[in-house]
Amino acid sequence: MVILYHLKDWSKRYGELRKEMPGITEMTLSLQLKQLEECGLIARQVYGEKPPVKVVYSLNNFGKSFTPVLDAILNWGNEIAVQKGKYVKSIT
Repeated sequence: MVILYHLKDWSKRYGELRKEMPGITEMTLSLQLKQLEECGLIARQVYGEKPPVKVVYSLNNFGKSFTPVLDAILNWGNEIAVQKGKYVKSIT
């Protein structure tokens, strides 16, 4: 869900996602991106033919249909954090 959240508003390159999620290993991020692509939630666009290639990830239409769920989870989490006295504004 964290990856989907980071792709919610715009497309991002692999390196950008890595910087926004410093707690995730490269292997885990790569595997999760492949799984999300296989599930049909994200699109992977490759620019260029030889290294270094530019790879951009984005939510496809099916993935975008999940954004209301992401927003609801974020709002719920923030509400609980306010109630408990520990509020995190954003995960970006």
